Amino acid sequence: MTEERQHNAEGYSFEPYKAGSDEEYMNPDQEAHFREILLDWKRSLMEEVDRTVHHMQDEATNFPDPNDRATQESEFSLELRTRDRERKLIKKIDEALDRLDNHDYGYCEACGVEIGIRRLEARPTATLCIDCKTLDEIREKQRG
Repeated sequence: MTEERQHNAEGYSFEPYKAGSDEEYMNPDQEAHFREILLDWKRSLMEEVDRTVHHMQDEATNFPDPNDRATQESEFSLELRTRDRERKLIKKIDEALDRLDNHDYGYCEACGVEIGIRRLEARPTATLCIDCKTLDEIREKQRG
């Protein structure tokens, strides 16, 4: 029987983890589940980077019309900004993989409590539990 795939906050598709009732949090099976999610997601982002490079090389044209040139430069600029966000995301994925290697993954870096399987599936790079993240966002709003 095939599990229905779900999508996390970043739109990445994965199979939800089915935890046993007496299963220890962040056991080797759960770590393997998140390692697979993170590695697949990273691979997908890296493929997109490669596609962008090839697209920009193939589509780079010196249009004689200034409007066409401006349109192309605008499109390339947007693509590069998107790739820069993805580059930063790849760095966060690598940091999450390091936490997995050190068996620190899945625990709030502020208070040390379990972040939770469903929250991590929704945002695999999360470093804060929902309570600490909420407080962090409130502080950020107050600072302006």
